[in-house]
Amino acid sequence: MHLELRHLRSLRAIHEQGGLARAAEVLNLTQSALSHQIKALEEQAGVELFLRKTKPLRLSGAGMRLLRTAEQVLPMIAAAEAEFRAVELGRAGRLHVAMECHHCFDWLLPVLDQFRRAWPEVDLDIRTSLALKALPALVRGQVDMVISSDPEEMEGVAYQPLFDYAPTMVLAANHPLIAKGYAEPQDFADQTLITYPMDRARLDVFSQFLDPAGVEPAHHRVIEQTAVALMLIASGRGVAVMPDWVLRAHAANPELAMLPLGPQGMLRRLYAAVRSDDLNQPFMVHVLRLARTEPMRMMRALSQP
Repeated sequence: MHLELRHLRSLRAIHEQGGLARAAEVLNLTQSALSHQIKALEEQAGVELFLRKTKPLRLSGAGMRLLRTAEQVLPMIAAAEAEFRAVELGRAGRLHVAMECHHCFDWLLPVLDQFRRAWPEVDLDIRTSLALKALPALVRGQVDMVISSDPEEMEGVAYQPLFDYAPTMVLAANHPLIAKGYAEPQDFADQTLITYPMDRARLDVFSQFLDPAGVEPAHHRVIEQTAVALMLIASGRGVAVMPDWVLRAHAANPELAMLPLGPQGMLRRLYAAVRSDDLNQPFMVHVLRLARTEPMRMMRALSQP
């Protein structure tokens, strides 16, 4: 039996309208064309689908079973068609985000919260488990955006600049290094360095500062939470390097001090990596705009007394 969606739609329309004439009008068919369609379907099925001597026209037992199939299948098809139309119009899609920076949660979550309210039809998710292999996952289509400060040239990937930040040393307020006014790589050689649980190559303090100078900290301790790390630092249990926008919220803490890396400080840029083919998607344009403006607004708010 060769069953098509038009057969299901016709069967449902006849049942709902109670006759061929009104059903044909609803389906934008001639009554003759609809009658021939139903007759051909009955010949394929080998059974009658309607009790033709009744008014209004009623379904037979076989017709009722086919109607139940229509009532299950047609709403699913309608939902899929609506979703495809939304995708075509740019209202729907998928935005799965991966991060190569542990601390990016602080500004990214408010951005995505705003985004989901504006684009409720977009499938939104954060894929933290892919953090160490995020860019290859982007190329493979497993995620749709990667937040990274280390762009790598990859075919089909575009890097959109978001904002600049300064990796900054944070240490106890009574630390002897404060008198120097800035930190050099050698200053970490006798320190316990506290970092987030990330691959060493993704940590600015190693990739941009210590490794090029060939310096290793005396000890390396991994802490998951910023608040815990800062408590240990205030207690003299170690030092850390964090983005300046993370530390602005703690600038008034009298137990902590901040030093630039090097006499001139260090400046890094955060990027959103997306597939080139997705750049012009309306929802992608919007989330990129939010990712540039919302962190700046948050930083300005933190700078207010």
